[in-house]
Amino acid sequence: MLFRRSPRRPVVAAAATLLAPLLAAALAVACPTPPAHAAAPRDAGTGMTGGPATGTAAGTAAGGEVRGYIDAHSHLMSYEAFGGQLLCGKPFDPRGIRAALADCPDHAGNGALAWFENFTRHGTPLGTHDPAGWPAFKDWPAWDSRTHQQAYYAWLERSWRAGQRILVNQLVANRQLCEVYPLKRTACDEMTIIRLEARRTREMQSYIDGLSGGPGRGWFRIVRGPAEARRVIRDGRLAVVLGVETSEPFGCREIGGVPQCTRSDIDRGLDEMRRLGVSSMFLCHKFDNALCGVRFDPGTTGAVVNAGNLLATGRFWQAETCTGPVHDNTIAPAGAVSGQVAQILRLLGRAGITLPLYPPAPHCNVKGLTGLGAHMVRGLMKRHMLVEIDHMSAKAAGQTLGLLERAGYPGVVSSHSWEDPAYARRVYRLGGMVTGYGHSAPAFVAEWRRNKESRDPRYTFGYGYGLDANGMGPLPPPRADAREHPLRYPFASPVDPSVKLGRLRTGLRTWDLNADGVANYGLVPDWIADMRAYGGQEILDDLARGAEAYLRMWRRAETGGR
Repeated sequence: MLFRRSPRRPVVAAAATLLAPLLAAALAVACPTPPAHAAAPRDAGTGMTGGPATGTAAGTAAGGEVRGYIDAHSHLMSYEAFGGQLLCGKPFDPRGIRAALADCPDHAGNGALAWFENFTRHGTPLGTHDPAGWPAFKDWPAWDSRTHQQAYYAWLERSWRAGQRILVNQLVANRQLCEVYPLKRTACDEMTIIRLEARRTREMQSYIDGLSGGPGRGWFRIVRGPAEARRVIRDGRLAVVLGVETSEPFGCREIGGVPQCTRSDIDRGLDEMRRLGVSSMFLCHKFDNALCGVRFDPGTTGAVVNAGNLLATGRFWQAETCTGPVHDNTIAPAGAVSGQVAQILRLLGRAGITLPLYPPAPHCNVKGLTGLGAHMVRGLMKRHMLVEIDHMSAKAAGQTLGLLERAGYPGVVSSHSWEDPAYARRVYRLGGMVTGYGHSAPAFVAEWRRNKESRDPRYTFGYGYGLDANGMGPLPPPRADAREHPLRYPFASPVDPSVKLGRLRTGLRTWDLNADGVANYGLVPDWIADMRAYGGQEILDDLARGAEAYLRMWRRAETGGR
């Protein structure tokens, strides 16, 4: 960083220490009979009868349409990221559920020292929670708890059994957050963590195989291409796609405007990602880098991430007033923030570092797609990989879509509502796919309606969600009117009516969507069923076509648009 030899370093370091919890919060969608699989252990049941749901539409030939949901954006292994001490619990542990769903050591006692959890959940570093976890789960997981494991394998199993057929597991890392967070057990180098998370995903596959009768017999299958994914789904299993969402892919950070990577670094990195089984990638995430500028975060969150951008790159975001119909989020002026964020800005001011004065909104990041970024987009196309445009600045996303349009390349995804909505039409025109962030059922349905208006009739329309589980963001909360109009238990899976779901129980805790929202991944089927009240059968049908739409898009990317 630019401040390492500066006498202002102690003040900047103090600001970075205060920034850590805020920054993490900000960095926070005809079939053969399925094989017999071992059920989850009794202490982690699924609350279901029947199933798993079949993976191909009834009455179709072996090559027919698959039927099931897609989560295009979640993070099974993010507990290894950010130094490995920030997120508590794991999606599996060979020692069992007690070891997997344990709280962080610094949360011991009554959680009073869990300042990061307290701040991201309650807006203050002060607070308490029951750290015991298994078997009572008194206070976590919860829809608004950012630091506790949300995707234990048995909860994911419930979603698969109910009809989910694709999960894009985004391997994630953020060097800057790792460096400012004081507790660490893993490296901060982003590509080192990406490799580790890929290995952990394969270990989870082997673990589930062991519960299911041996190698290759589990329901959790990592896939490298659309044909393999389709075979896995026809066998009634979950196709797991590996993606990468990281701030400095292949070391491509930028310091004082100087790129820290080369085209050769990008080429070698993409080849390595393909060897690891990665099929989908972001170019930038939260902070500007040597590949592209980012879409700003709004409000107080934006002030925090902007300070992180300074620490990561040596510069605050550079903005201009937008002149076209698309734009990034508005950067809040320094005077509009308060509390701990204001304290951080005052500390930076003492070091002679003040938040810039920005022009009138709407704001656009002046940084678009760089030459290195364009090289990476071409490299992704060359390797038939999927291009993720969320988190790109409006300028960078428009330039990326232009490259894809000139090449006629359909492998493009907006996976969790982090791009200007006006770009949905261009994504659909290319033959790409849009999926919505895990909002409450009413908000999710409203966004689905808006996106569906932009669909291209030449391509199969299906919809999905980017839940962003374990991504340090909130999961869907309980509806405000759930007491008056609750989801009724038990309910039938919209994908397969023979599959019935009661309330999810793990250990001594029983969850109810009406009171708890999506407290963990096991309540995703409840959330989807709840959407019927707002979108009718139409949205359930579109979600059940989500996996098919994704597979067709992925196939077109492999075959040059055919």
